[in-house]
Amino acid sequence: MIGRLRGILITKSPPWLMIEVGGIGYELEAPMSTFYDLPELGREVTLFTHYAQKEDSVSLYGFLREGERRLFRDVQKVTGIGAKIALAILSGVSVDQFARLVQAGDVTALTRIPGIGKKTAERMVVELRDRAAGLIAGPVGGGALPVDPQSEAITALQQLGYKPVEAQRMAREVAAPGDDAAGIIRKALRSALR
Repeated sequence: MIGRLRGILITKSPPWLMIEVGGIGYELEAPMSTFYDLPELGREVTLFTHYAQKEDSVSLYGFLREGERRLFRDVQKVTGIGAKIALAILSGVSVDQFARLVQAGDVTALTRIPGIGKKTAERMVVELRDRAAGLIAGPVGGGALPVDPQSEAITALQQLGYKPVEAQRMAREVAAPGDDAAGIIRKALRSALR
């Protein structure tokens, strides 16, 4: 699986761009949020990537920020949303804006995003509300990464398959002042095995 690429930006023609890495040109599809912040052609760029393989095609998607990639992956878990709509969401609103709209249950604002109807917006609110808090941006340049060890641990526990509410409960029960994310995760998993 390809998780990140660093190379020279060769072409950019929304929604496509090409990066040359070690003499190989990787063609990626990216949201407009990434295109707005790309450097000039011929400059080095680093992109987080999402590799998708279907029966009849292989696709590679690129994102400047990890938070964008995480949102791209999360929204596709909602029934009826694929890569095209996920890219449209990232092209229409920032990760923070999307998370706030979902948390607020603002179906009307979500339907203004191309490809999102009322039923899809309602499903997104129901299915993503618990994850939305973890999407809101952390430190500058960090995209939408968690801002503290406990949030980071909660996100990691969710990626291990725990439901958001359960992950939050597990992390809060074991977290102590001065713990790093890895320590909280270890203690939460030990506690879950008891």
